[in-house]
Amino acid sequence: MLSLAGRVMLAAALAVPSPDGLSQSLAPDQGQAAGPAVLETGHVDVGPRFRDGAFRVQIHDDEATPPVWRSPDEAVIRVRDTAAQEIPDDPAYAFLGAPAGTSVHVLPQTQREDVVWLGWNTQDPGLLERAGRGVTMNLRGVQGPGKLTVFLQSGTLGAPQVLWNSDDAYPQALWVDRNTHTHANWVFGAPGVYLVALDVTAELADGGTATASTTLRFAVGDAASPDEARAATITVASPSAAPAVPAADRGFPGWLLGVLGLAGLLLVALLVSVAVRGAAVRRRAERERASA
Repeated sequence: MLSLAGRVMLAAALAVPSPDGLSQSLAPDQGQAAGPAVLETGHVDVGPRFRDGAFRVQIHDDEATPPVWRSPDEAVIRVRDTAAQEIPDDPAYAFLGAPAGTSVHVLPQTQREDVVWLGWNTQDPGLLERAGRGVTMNLRGVQGPGKLTVFLQSGTLGAPQVLWNSDDAYPQALWVDRNTHTHANWVFGAPGVYLVALDVTAELADGGTATASTTLRFAVGDAASPDEARAATITVASPSAAPAVPAADRGFPGWLLGVLGLAGLLLVALLVSVAVRGAAVRRRAERERASA
């Protein structure tokens, strides 16, 4: 079992960044970059945006000077071997699905100079003009040589909060308020190329919705090829027919909806039965009056 001091050190490495680290605003005139790019250090966010009248999911590259937006089809997020860490001997991290001491690649929640700092934001000025409460980010599938887990660590001793787990059923919904900037821990169970299918649905202020799909591309480990990641095609996921509803926004749990649906069917059957019996009684009464 990890000692208290060890847990403090580990949690500090994964702790929530300071407010100054997350405070940002995006200029409306930030450019759209074209051509392939490998993002392996610096600040990077995935974010929905409205551009040229279209809703799409893009990657905000804050490492470029000046910052730019990039297409996920052209940008590969590279996770170098400097991101390798060992899973601690602590049951709090059992959700990572590997024994203590296993080496995994981690994009941490706090920024490190030698590792890309990956998060997401809902701060595009075009989005802020049209969005209502926020957006739902649906993890639609993960293709890669190992497990992907995304989680938050709150404070130095707070329990981890799992947001996405590639071992669970899809889609996996994550609600994000408008004008939000968040970073989390991204844990890759084995080196290689990963493709992460993502749908983002925005609630609009006019009562409508807008949905966009994309695939994030990762080259994990120094031996993984960014070119291979850029050329790869995901085969484990297809576009969602409808976005999943985050648990916090569901009006009723699924089992209760099932019970209510069954009760409705039984009520309809009862009403039909009563109507049929009533008609039979009326017909018998009419025959008896005719005989009399």
